[in-house]
Amino acid sequence: MDFSSLIEKRESTRNYDPNRSIPKKDILYCLEVVRLAPSASNAQPFFFHICEGEKAKKVAKATQSLGMNRFTDHAPMMVVISEASYNITAAVGARVRDQDYRALDIGIAAIHFCLAATEKNLGTCMLGWFDEKRIQNILGIKERIRLVISVGYPKEETIRKKSRKPLEKLTDFSVEKR
Repeated sequence: MDFSSLIEKRESTRNYDPNRSIPKKDILYCLEVVRLAPSASNAQPFFFHICEGEKAKKVAKATQSLGMNRFTDHAPMMVVISEASYNITAAVGARVRDQDYRALDIGIAAIHFCLAATEKNLGTCMLGWFDEKRIQNILGIKERIRLVISVGYPKEETIRKKSRKPLEKLTDFSVEKR
């Protein structure tokens, strides 16, 4: 699949087939793609926690409040991305520039995971709405939770037409004439 087709196919999936399990080889493929993702000073300041079964159900519940994310009940897998420490070069750069690059690096790693999952015909939805303390307790960790991704096979395989802002509302060409 070429890149443009992959981008067209990738969407936030909110309707999973709860009866289809995900082959481990496909998740390992996605994680290998994450491992190769760029990060500031190659620090890779993230850790991917792969949750299935009861642990996935508990994490899914921790993403649901005020009516949000009820669809995660049917996701057979939940991926929790926690923040890891920088290497020294990235830490110095972050301090000098007053910019915590971990959030950027985690976002880059997350989209690499989601695009690799799409290539394997898996659906994903990135979730920023979750109970961090509850997930930390479920996983037995103290590190900051930055993102949760629900993963599974979409119940329907039709691709929705994407509605996006026009390009001119997102860009400005400020190029000097030569």
